[in-house]
Formats: sequence, structure tokens, C-alpha cells
Amino acid sequence: MEGAVKIEGGFAEVGAGAWLMGRGQPAAFFGSAIRRRRKGFFLRDRSAFDLVETTAAAKCADAGRPFLTHIPCAARISAVSSKALVAPAAAWTGSEVVKIVPMSMRNALCVTVFDGEWVVMATASRTARIQVEDGDTLSARPDSVVAWTGNRPTGFCPKLRLWDILLPRASGNLLLHFHGPSVVWVEGAKAPYFRTAKFTNANRRPYGV
Repeated sequence: MEGAVKIEGGFAEVGAGAWLMGRGQPAAFFGSAIRRRRKGFFLRDRSAFDLVETTAAAKCADAGRPFLTHIPCAARISAVSSKALVAPAAAWTGSEVVKIVPMSMRNALCVTVFDGEWVVMATASRTARIQVEDGDTLSARPDSVVAWTGNRPTGFCPKLRLWDILLPRASGNLLLHFHGPSVVWVEGAKAPYFRTAKFTNANRRPYGV
């Protein structure tokens, strides 16, 4: 057991209590699981979680994100909302949006803040815990970021132009910078998507032309 959660066989099991669970959770449960609407009009992470009250054991797992990481929240933890699977409801302290491109909501990350207890993150690949020492800077792909402690990261987009604000460039050029001291959890990054022209015999050119 890790606190009030048990991770086994790709499932996070919790007992009776009040929990923040990702949408569609729990996958299976004993007794009853009562889903309640979270109060607060300006909750940034409203669409990411349900408030679930369980009377007995419940198991949580996401078929599309099979790797689970237990993160203790002895210090303030900022977790990417869409990757959080389950946490005690009492651990939630707020939510915010981290902008990668200044003045643009495109590609921004919705983040949930936990202080105390723990949170279990569900990811598509294994995660790495990286210690960032004071004075050091860690650069990470936004889609690989799972959670962090310490200072709020800063976004970066090289050669920022008006089009980068209105229609930000492909994710391969976007980075988040974490400034120490902090701890950052990351998962494997996806290959960036680039729109390419469809090459057919109709637009094929003779050699040398």
C-alpha cells in the first residue's frame, strides 16, 4: 500500500472516501460510487475530473494510458489535468493554465495543483523523475510533461511572429523551460505532426527539371 492507494496490475485501487477521478472512472467498484458535480464556475480543470464518493474498494485504470505513476504531494505538485487518474479530493488546491506561446490559448496546458496526500498519474509511456538543481534549466516537450514541483515553467517558441500567436506552429518547435530547484516528471514524447503535400504521378516532375 502507498498511503490510501494500492497500485497493482495496471490499476490504482482506493477504498471508501471522496476522490477526484478522471472522467469515466472508476473502472470497477464494490458498494456504490456516487458522482457529484464539482462546484465553481471558474474551475479550469472541471472537464478533467469528477468528484466521486465511494463506499468500498474501487479500481481505476485508463485503457489508453496504461502506465501509472504515484506522486507524493508532500510539497506543492502541479499536475497536467488530463493525465491525472485519481487523487484524494482534499488534496486539490486549485487549477491554472500554463501558456506555451505567450498571449495564446492554443497548445496551453490545463494544470491541477495538489498540496498534501498524493496523486496517481496515468500516461501512455513510462515516466522519468528528473531533479533540476538550483540555477539549472530543463527544457521539455509540452506533450511529454506530466507534473512538476517548484517554479512555474516558462514557454518558448523560437522567432515568435504574429502567426505563432494566432496559429501556433507545430509542437516540435514548442518547449517548456523548468528552472530549478524543482522536480519534473516526464513521459515519452510523440513525433510532431507536419502537414505534407500528397505526392502523386500527376505532380511528379521529370528528373532534372
